[in-house]
Formats: sequence, C-alpha cells, structure tokens
Amino acid sequence: GSWGPVLQLIFLFGSLLVLVVVGFSGTLRARAKVFLNKHFFQHRYDYREEWLRLISTLSSSESGTPLYERVIRVIAEIVESPGGALWMRRESGVFAATTRWGIPAFEEHDLQSNAALIDYFEKKQWIIDLDEFRREPQMYAELAIPDWIAGIPRAWLVLPLMHHDELLAFVVLVEPRAPLALNWENIDLLKTVGRQAASYLAQNDAAEALADARQFEAFNRFSAFVIHDLKTLITQLSLVVRNAARHKDNPEFMDSVVDTVRHSVDKMNNLMQQLKGAMPSADVATVDMAKLLPDVVSGKASHRPKPELTSITQGLFVRGDRDKIATVIGHVIQNAVDATRKDGFVRVGLLGRDDWAVVEVTDNGIGMDTAFVKNRLFRPFDSTKGLTGMGIGAYESRELVRALGGDIKVSSESGKGSQFRIQFPLVKVELAAETKKQEVAG
Repeated sequence: GSWGPVLQLIFLFGSLLVLVVVGFSGTLRARAKVFLNKHFFQHRYDYREEWLRLISTLSSSESGTPLYERVIRVIAEIVESPGGALWMRRESGVFAATTRWGIPAFEEHDLQSNAALIDYFEKKQWIIDLDEFRREPQMYAELAIPDWIAGIPRAWLVLPLMHHDELLAFVVLVEPRAPLALNWENIDLLKTVGRQAASYLAQNDAAEALADARQFEAFNRFSAFVIHDLKTLITQLSLVVRNAARHKDNPEFMDSVVDTVRHSVDKMNNLMQQLKGAMPSADVATVDMAKLLPDVVSGKASHRPKPELTSITQGLFVRGDRDKIATVIGHVIQNAVDATRKDGFVRVGLLGRDDWAVVEVTDNGIGMDTAFVKNRLFRPFDSTKGLTGMGIGAYESRELVRALGGDIKVSSESGKGSQFRIQFPLVKVELAAETKKQEVAG
C-alpha cells in the first residue's frame, strides 16, 4: 500500500542511526562484538578438556606441589601466562602473600581488608587488566591499584578468587608468552576457574583448621589427664603424711609408705617423659592378671576401708601395658574406697568368663542411680567431687580398656553400693607362653 515506501525509509533511517551510534560508541561496539562472538563464532576452548585439566590439577597431589602453587598454575595456563603470585585472606582479614609460581622473587606486601582493591573486588568481581587500566583508567572507576602490585615485573592480570560471593584470595598473573587479546571467553573461563579454585582453597583451609583444632583438643585432653594423675599422686602422698605421725613405728605402715613413694616417683617420671615428648610407645606385653591384681590391691592397703582380695583365678593372661592396666584397676578401687564409709567394704576379685578376664570391684558405698551411670559417669570433665575432682578418671579408664579391646560395665543402686566389672580380652595360655618365650629371647 501507500505505507510501504514510508516504512522502508523509517527502517533505512533506523539502520543508519544504529550504525552511527555503534560506530561512535566504543562501549556499544564492544558489547556488539561480544554478542556476535558468543552466538555466531566457534569457541576458542574445549571446555570438557579444560574442566578435566582443572580437576586433575587441583585434586592431585602426587607431584608434591602445594595446592597454592597448583591454583596459580591452573589459572595461568588458561591464558598462557608463565607464572604468578597468590594472596590469601587470613583470619585477621589481611590478604597476605602466600606463594608464587614461575616468577622470580619480588618485594612482597600484605593488603589490608579495607584497601580499595579489596573493596573493588567485593563489589564488582571483575578481572583487572593492568595494561587496560593504564590506558583507560575510566573503565575502572574508583579503583586504586597499589604501586607495589603495578611494580611486579611484567604484571598483567589481577584476578579475584570468590567463594560464596566473598573474596577469599586474589592472583596476579604476569604477561603471557605471546601477545594475547582478552575477550569475553577468556574472562568468563578465568572467572569460572577462579571460583572453583577458591572452593578448593576454602576446603584446604577448613581441613587445616580442623587438624589444628584436633591437635589442640588432644593437647588439652592430655593436659587434663596429666593434671588428674598429679592430683591422684598428691592425694596418695597427703594420706601418707597425715598417717605418718600415728603409724611411724608400725613396720607394715612404713613398708606401705615406701611402696607408695616408689610408685609416685615412677609415675611422676613417666609424666615428665610424656611432657617432654620422649615417652616411648606403649610397652605392650603379656600380663598375668593373677600376679598383677594382688600388687594393685596391696597398694591401697593404707586406705579405709581397706580393699580386700576375695577371689582370684589363675591362668588369666591379657595383652597390654602393665602399668596402664594397673592404673585403671587402681582408679576403680580408689573410687570405690572414696564412695564407701570406713566401716564398709570394698571387695576385689578376678575371674574368667568365656574369652574375658574380668576384674570385679564391689562396694557397699553410696551408689549411683541409673541416670547418672548412663549419662554422666563416663562423661569427661563431669565430676561429683566439686573442685577436688577432674571428672576424667572414669572416662580415661574406660578409653584405655576399650583400646585393648575390652570394656567397663557398671551396676549400681543409690544408697546400696556399686559393682564395676573391668573386662579384658584373654590371651590363650599357649599363645601367652609362646609370646613370653619370644620376649625373653629378644
């Protein structure tokens, strides 16, 4: 119709206007170029190969190369950069120079968390082309690059490594081996790889923090056990001092004092060795329970009520550290004494049940209710002795017995008393004899 020529003129005018705007606007021209490249040209990278290379490099530690260096390398290889350096965020928030790969040493500086570069990365998450920054600083509004970064020889790109939209680290890459013009594809791939690398760094930091926490936990637990053992020794020696004036002329008492002091000295020497880190591995041997138990009971002879050995079965052997086994049994006997009136009783027996050597410690003391036995007895740092108790003796004892393959069973009734059954796995008599021969021969 009559509108045909008019529409043609409007279309022609609009097309010319678009061409003029695109031709004179660098931003629009760049966006148009990116659009055309994204949708009408073949990709530069084989993304399957790039992904496999990324995972292989970051997850493999066979080469012995630290993760930090592997992160730099996997990013640098995308743009043929020969090397770079990595800055990691520390607990204080400061970004510290962590490592470098493929480049010579340079003057390293830390970057505060409130620095303009960090703020820029947090807000924009852009990759900074230092050459472009020098040519067209207006493209990086409100950005200030520290002089020491720009002063790194051949510094080229600064990439943020984002983890959950927070800056975890950043990498500075040096110029590539051959001139390379960055486009949308390079930048998108660098951002994607940077995020994946940041997740590996975060996981590595979490693993190291967990390892540190476990070491501190082990150290604190060890310290608590040492303090508990010292407290036990102090209690024993205090008892000797209190009774010395009244029983110093009693030969049996003096023999008991000598044994107690000798045991205390041996125990303190062992503790000193442990504190110095010089304690050898557990002295595992075949232990004759029929010989061990009388020694442990006699070591408590000065206490009231005096523990009595009521029954003992011969031929029961277990494997373990003799001193540790004696410590466990002694602790259980001591707790029974502490929980029983002086006119009460504490009875100790040894018997064999199936494949177990069982030490039974029975008293008619104050006892415990079912809820306490179930929920609190073996819970570390939970004590009913107020400031005088550490709350770890029962826990430590059970852990030592369980480490040998045994366990501690408890039956108790409040106001009537308790029975502790310490179970150790038996070693067959023939095996015990053979082991003893080998130890003698060694």
